[in-house]
Amino acid sequence: MRVFNILLAVFALVFACKGQEHEKAVSGNGGYEVIGKRLEPNDLLSSDEMAQKFQELKVNDTLRTKFKATVTDVCKVKGCWMKLALEDGKETMVRFKDYAFFMPKDIQGKEVAVNGYAFVEAMSVEDQKHYAKDAGMPKEEIEKITEPKKIYSFEADGVLIEKY
Repeated sequence: MRVFNILLAVFALVFACKGQEHEKAVSGNGGYEVIGKRLEPNDLLSSDEMAQKFQELKVNDTLRTKFKATVTDVCKVKGCWMKLALEDGKETMVRFKDYAFFMPKDIQGKEVAVNGYAFVEAMSVEDQKHYAKDAGMPKEEIEKITEPKKIYSFEADGVLIEKY
């Protein structure tokens, strides 16, 4: 029975840490922290180029790409999503493939590169309120959300965060 309990504890520890791999990727400008699937920091679209790509997409279209942008917001609960700045004050909501990894909660203002699928969706009122609550918005602001919203979304399988 004792061996069984030890094995159970080891398996629980291994699976609890699964998907939380972080490593350093050395690049010409000092390096990045890699979270999730490794990606190369070359041939990245700029945030302006990515905004143009999003404008060309229709709801439910997808585009495999990678781009770099500045983090404007991160889930304050556990880092399960982040928002990246695009041109003209627009943003893209980034979630992580199969919730296999999370972002550090202190990366607002940092430049990141993401790899994955860009798409446009209509976000429900319920989902908007959930994300607003995660972001720490005041209750009065959350109550003002009453209509679905067309948003730019991104499902990332890998992220590079500028070294901090």
